[in-house]
Amino acid sequence: MRRGAGIGAIKNKNIAQARFKDKGNEIAEDQFAQMTKQMDSFKGYLEDFTAKHKDDIKKNPEFRAQFQEMCASVGVDPLASSKGFWAEMLGVGDFYYELGVQIIEPQKWSDDLLRAIKKLKVLGNGFSVITVGNTYMVQSVPGELSMDHTTVIQQAQANFFVTKSKLTSGLKWEEERANRALAP
Repeated sequence: MRRGAGIGAIKNKNIAQARFKDKGNEIAEDQFAQMTKQMDSFKGYLEDFTAKHKDDIKKNPEFRAQFQEMCASVGVDPLASSKGFWAEMLGVGDFYYELGVQIIEPQKWSDDLLRAIKKLKVLGNGFSVITVGNTYMVQSVPGELSMDHTTVIQQAQANFFVTKSKLTSGLKWEEERANRALAP
């Protein structure tokens, strides 16, 4: 008949488990050090890429969007802060200043502004972009402009003026609807 494990066997088992645990910790530390080294190397490559393509990133909306997607995929947001390396490298403060100028000069609206405003949809229906001829209008309060008001603005853009008779005859609106759309 076989005897159960003795105290010596239990001690040996505990020693082996402690060694495995120590070896596991050592491997985890090595992996962490290698990952840190790889991330530092990647950061260096990303900084070099950014320096080399700085002008393209600042001036080309499609290239900038691809750059931001690439950075986002690895958890880097180069436009998030106005301080630090990215601000210096990309001139982030300049970027937002230029974006502000574009906002107040609608003829300079770029894909960046339209994309940014469309992203505000996550906040609800309070923000939308309405195309009026060759320009854009930002609707910032849901009830502020109805679709009829927008149509009146579009008609004014196309014809330089709007009258009740143009709305009733041209758009086949009822007189009451035209009056509501034209009321201040």
